[in-house]
Amino acid sequence: MKLAEIKLKNFRGYEQETVIPVDALTVLVGRNDAGKSTILEALDIYFNNERIDRSDCCVRSGSADVKISCVFDELPVSLIIDELSPTTLQAEYLVRSDGRLEIVKKYDCSGASGKMSAFAIASHPSAAGVDDLLSLKLTELKTKAQQLNVDLSSVNQTIKAQVRAAIWQSIANLQVQEREVALKKESAKDALDQIEKYMPVYALFKSDRASTDQDAEAQDPMKIAIKEVIRRKEVELNNVIAEIQLELKAVAARTVEKIREMNPELASQMNPSVENKNWDSLFKVSLTGEDDIPINKRGSGTRRLVLLNFFRAQAESAVGERDTGVIYAVEEPETSQHPDHQKMLLNAFEQLVEQNRCQVILTTHTPTLARRVNQNCLRLIHKSNDEPSVALGSDDETLPKIISTLGVLPDHDIKAFLGVEGKHDISFLGHISKILAATESDIPDLIEAEKSGALVFVPLGGSSLDLWRNRLVNLNRPEFYLTDRDKTPPNPAKYQKQVNDWNARHNCKAWVTSKRELENYLHLSLLQNSFSTYAGQGLDFDDVPALVASASPFNSKNAKKFLTIK
Repeated sequence: MKLAEIKLKNFRGYEQETVIPVDALTVLVGRNDAGKSTILEALDIYFNNERIDRSDCCVRSGSADVKISCVFDELPVSLIIDELSPTTLQAEYLVRSDGRLEIVKKYDCSGASGKMSAFAIASHPSAAGVDDLLSLKLTELKTKAQQLNVDLSSVNQTIKAQVRAAIWQSIANLQVQEREVALKKESAKDALDQIEKYMPVYALFKSDRASTDQDAEAQDPMKIAIKEVIRRKEVELNNVIAEIQLELKAVAARTVEKIREMNPELASQMNPSVENKNWDSLFKVSLTGEDDIPINKRGSGTRRLVLLNFFRAQAESAVGERDTGVIYAVEEPETSQHPDHQKMLLNAFEQLVEQNRCQVILTTHTPTLARRVNQNCLRLIHKSNDEPSVALGSDDETLPKIISTLGVLPDHDIKAFLGVEGKHDISFLGHISKILAATESDIPDLIEAEKSGALVFVPLGGSSLDLWRNRLVNLNRPEFYLTDRDKTPPNPAKYQKQVNDWNARHNCKAWVTSKRELENYLHLSLLQNSFSTYAGQGLDFDDVPALVASASPFNSKNAKKFLTIK
């Protein structure tokens, strides 16, 4: 299941119900104490049963009830909640009208610690007499069916799911409407237990926690890695367990027989039983520092790199079937990190997300990270009348607020800004400039220029282009922007309006490619030699990445990446 929305009500600063949409990659930006960390910690309570008490209630409300809700999509095809008989969330009327699953956890914080109860917000029958079937025992369901004259002859009357379905099908108007469905007892509680097995694992890394290789910050993700390895070897390990159990039971049985020779009464009270512990607990990952110096004795930046390199290792691991049900929430990943490492960290996150292996939620105060992601991923958390509010980065009105909140970090070594549409364009321009610079003295090596700090690439991204259109205007540095034409003449280029705006500014220049995109500047012979079935004709508006994808095992996104570095 994938997390689609978070809802908070009466939790710390969030008095009124606040909805936070979640994408594969979500970046929360905002000033200190705006409510960003609150969102991450609410999820920790929700998924990991972290402690919650009266101090977590919003002081303005006076109420002791806290609600934390999560909305999911990509739901399991089926699940078993009764008598090993498969059913579906849809058949049990446990999803909303939009097909999503919303599970609300309500915490009564009037005592020393919060007491949790759960319910679903779902399109569920509300007709009298059939609005609570999930909470009934089998005998109660049969009695209900008898009262309603429901024919159960064609269903297995030992399976509650089938009896419920027969009752619901017998009612002409179930009066299905979106309402709360308690998940407290009988099949309703069993449904919650099964749903929680499909919920993603949630790993939270806080900015103010110590970062040694044995702290939870490092160990939590490594424990997840251990679980993944064990899951892949589950069949072999279960065979080992079975063999060990057989041998241990035989030893225990022989021991009982020896006891029987001396004390038959005592032997009759003994039953050989073998308990196996989780494989997870047998393994512990440790990282040894340089010259055997413990990691916790190294600098804070190095300690944080334990986290950074875990994500890099995950992103570069062998391709295979992976568990996608993981959410990594990282608070201020830029903490103690050099700007180069900040970029590397974001690249690792993006690779994980692109491979559909997890979801990532970040909080940040630095424009270095925020400006590199698609603006649709941004969520501005800000105060409105002392109440936290969430604004989507995709809304035009939000952009000036994000710019004002984050600003741009000055760097007086910068000679120029070079804006392109995406990271693959950076790679393309960097590689061809290095090749040309080797033979042409007046052509700069853009890769070396960026490393020296003289040049800053600005990956605009299609939807984040407006975010950058006027962002650098006050830095008094030359700016150059290059965008793809995309559209065939005589149609105007896709970003012609933004290009016109740039060219109207002082110290700023923008060009549009004369061909569809940068890949069209690759020579046809190169493409034909690399891909024997390449069907393109070398035309200015061929869709080169799509044609390469058709002639190779790449998809279009990976083909584009391949073409920029080859």
